[in-house]
Amino acid sequence: IEQEAARDLTRARDDVRADLMRSRHRLSKLLLRQGIVYTDGKAWTAVHHQWLTGHRFDQPGLRVAYDEALEAVLALEARRHRLDVAITELAGQPDWAPVVTRLSCLRGVGTLTAFGLTVEIGDWRRLNGSTIGAFLGLVPSEDSSGDPRRQGGITKAGNTHARRLLVEAAWHHRRPYRRPGVALRSRLDQVPAPVRQRAEQGNRRLHQRWTNLDARRKRSTVSAVAVARELSGWCWSLAIMED
Repeated sequence: IEQEAARDLTRARDDVRADLMRSRHRLSKLLLRQGIVYTDGKAWTAVHHQWLTGHRFDQPGLRVAYDEALEAVLALEARRHRLDVAITELAGQPDWAPVVTRLSCLRGVGTLTAFGLTVEIGDWRRLNGSTIGAFLGLVPSEDSSGDPRRQGGITKAGNTHARRLLVEAAWHHRRPYRRPGVALRSRLDQVPAPVRQRAEQGNRRLHQRWTNLDARRKRSTVSAVAVARELSGWCWSLAIMED
């Protein structure tokens, strides 16, 4: 029951995230239609929010539409923050913390992603490094008859939420892996040396996988899925390790 509740919590956060993206898009396009574009840095930061709240419109209809769109964004951001806090607290409980901490040593896998994978997959030991990709629908489909082998797109079987988390995390491995950033380094410091070595080996391997696929001129979306499939194996190997 506790795992089902945790799974519902992560999926609720995913729904809020999708609604927030749509609301932000709607707000930015409303401003764009008025010829107003933000050019002072990264969007959706504290500075950007201050810029958004500073707009006033004379037309009554436009003023109401803008205020409603901005209020929707702020309300969804507040909901997302509350869910993030709840998930982070839950991830620190003894039932989840060991696996979440180990998974968080991989690039692109923060606490929220690690917790989402943990509650969606459940018992990692019922799988292995070869079967977890198929379990999550990250392997090519096949329509073969006789000697010719015909492979298509990925099967998309299994857990949709976990598969999306892995694909999003895979994009982080495209950048070169020279030394961990501050956040990742702090997570690596929390685990024993064998776990840290395993995670760093995975981070280097996954970036090399991206490099090889780019050299073969694969579409980036195809490469992301291929890296996600390999990332699932590295997650499995870390999840079953003992501290």
